[in-house]
Amino acid sequence: MSPRILIIEDDADHGQSLLEAVRGMGFEAEWVSSGREGVEAFRERGADVVLSDLVMPDIDGIEVMQRLREMDDGRTPVIVMTAYGSVDSSVQAMKEGAYDYLQKPLDIDDLEAKLSRALEAARLRGQVERLNAEVRNQWGARSWVAESPVMREIVRQTVTLAQTHATVLIRGESGTGKELVARALHADGPRTGGPFVAVNCAAFAESLLESELFGHEKGAFTGAVARRAGAFERAQGGTLFLDEIGDAPPAVQVKLLRVLEDRAIVRVGGQQSFQVDVRLVSATHRDLDAQVAAGTFRQDVLYRLQVVGITLPPLRDRREDIRPLAEHFMALAQHDHGRCIQAVEPAWYERLKAYAWPGNIRELRNVVEAAVVMTPDGVLRVDRLQMGGGAAPSVQGEWSVPEGMTLDDMEKRILAEALRRNDGNRSLTAEQLGISRRTIQRKIQDYDLPF
Repeated sequence: MSPRILIIEDDADHGQSLLEAVRGMGFEAEWVSSGREGVEAFRERGADVVLSDLVMPDIDGIEVMQRLREMDDGRTPVIVMTAYGSVDSSVQAMKEGAYDYLQKPLDIDDLEAKLSRALEAARLRGQVERLNAEVRNQWGARSWVAESPVMREIVRQTVTLAQTHATVLIRGESGTGKELVARALHADGPRTGGPFVAVNCAAFAESLLESELFGHEKGAFTGAVARRAGAFERAQGGTLFLDEIGDAPPAVQVKLLRVLEDRAIVRVGGQQSFQVDVRLVSATHRDLDAQVAAGTFRQDVLYRLQVVGITLPPLRDRREDIRPLAEHFMALAQHDHGRCIQAVEPAWYERLKAYAWPGNIRELRNVVEAAVVMTPDGVLRVDRLQMGGGAAPSVQGEWSVPEGMTLDDMEKRILAEALRRNDGNRSLTAEQLGISRRTIQRKIQDYDLPF
């Protein structure tokens, strides 16, 4: 479908000429002769670009733009047309949000070029909005599995806080989904178009953590061969997530305090401070109040980190969510590994619900994924279910998985054993393992198996 251009021009001769010219460029076009008619036409039929005269007898082009903005939040580019030499009017129109302006008498080549640029701008804006919507659908709080009352309340809190710029501290045991909350605060809020940068404070030595967060100047230390932007700079306009903030050493806490107080940072080895526009979200599984009492965490930093707090419940306190979470992870595992689960024993779910889940959601996902990958017949049976760090069961009684073996190692060994048993017959192996022949072929290549 051709782009649609709405022309608002009170001069009949000029309006008709514009209509013919725009249609000659291959665009769909509609001409109306007053500002009010233009607003109504946009309300009823919309447009990809609006081409409006600035001076009209009923309402002028500025008011037309304002009314259109109320309807579509400024998404549709408006190009205004002004009399020759009306520079002040053109400047005012641009200040009010016009995409561009044209001076009469119009140059047709100039008109076509500016219409094309406006359409491209509208296309790119629409693309960004679609991508942002996809991010919200993937990471937004409303996409969470939340059947239990306590998690429904967490969803409500997260959606509400996402609309603010408040600094948030997320508490909870390891594996409860603290980073998911941080991502939802970003995805559901006004900063969703900006970057989301995550730093695990427990993963760096003190000197490296300072550089990771605040960046460094060239020559700041041995190996600093060039200036490097830190996480605060990389998160400019977006969200910085500091995971395991309770492990941040005292020197880093002092520098964080300055950022929290005046939103300014100094690179390691630098002298000049500069402002950063970042929303800060942090998380910890530690008892920060106890650390404050012990003198290992600064109370003033805790106050500023915890403008608002969210505490995630452990999985054992939200058992209503265990089965729907398991079903969700089962679907992901089937997709990721090319498996097909034909049936699930009812006792399999009951066993999941009865377990204490010290590793919380992360442990549940790993257990479900391993069960999907390890099943030899596409049926999830309770007697094959392994939790709590126990050794995995043998597959058809032929071998058991040694402690420390990864999921990829297990999948590779199962596939190799099945192929050997079937003399390399891919079709038979695929049928026995409940996956497609194409998946078998891909896995052979991925694992460099000799078949």
